[in-house]
Amino acid sequence: MEKTITKEELSQLPLQHFDGKVDVVEDTDCIEQLVSELEQHEHIGFDTETKPSFQKGKINLVSLLQFSTPVKAYLFRLNKTGLHPALIRLLSNPEIKKVGVGIRDDIKGLNRLSEFSHGGFIEIQDHVKKVGIEDTSLKKLAGLVLNFRVSKRQRLSNWEAPRLSEGQVLYAATDAWVAIELYNKLTEEFPECKAQTL
Repeated sequence: MEKTITKEELSQLPLQHFDGKVDVVEDTDCIEQLVSELEQHEHIGFDTETKPSFQKGKINLVSLLQFSTPVKAYLFRLNKTGLHPALIRLLSNPEIKKVGVGIRDDIKGLNRLSEFSHGGFIEIQDHVKKVGIEDTSLKKLAGLVLNFRVSKRQRLSNWEAPRLSEGQVLYAATDAWVAIELYNKLTEEFPECKAQTL
């Protein structure tokens, strides 16, 4: 496996996005049931989105919490539901591994909404450094490890919009899904190099 990838090499790869089922959750009534579905899995992809702030010193709260299995993504609109107790239970559960890229800031952001003791998080950037991969952004890791590229166009969009656009839903689901795909491929190729949990 290559250690780095150039922008030019990345641009030659096919564009890929998540094509499974996506649940966009704006209603607290179904959160318990959806978290129970997620609790059936040993490893799930994890990410968050926050409305960008273009004002110095102003930090917005996390708007969206994403989880994904290989076939289904769950997008919880925290700006509408808050951080539900069932979600806190999942985020704190050391048995269910939440896998992501650059997740320390995500965890900090979630703690601004509600204090909890996180458990079972796996940082893919820590994992790939052990095997000598130097490029650690999600976009470059997708290229290096999975041989496809993902669009980052929606990253700075308004995650607190009354309704998420199709592009936002696809982007958010894809980011969490890529994390679990990266983890599965890396553990298959480098079984000796198990990632530590945060």
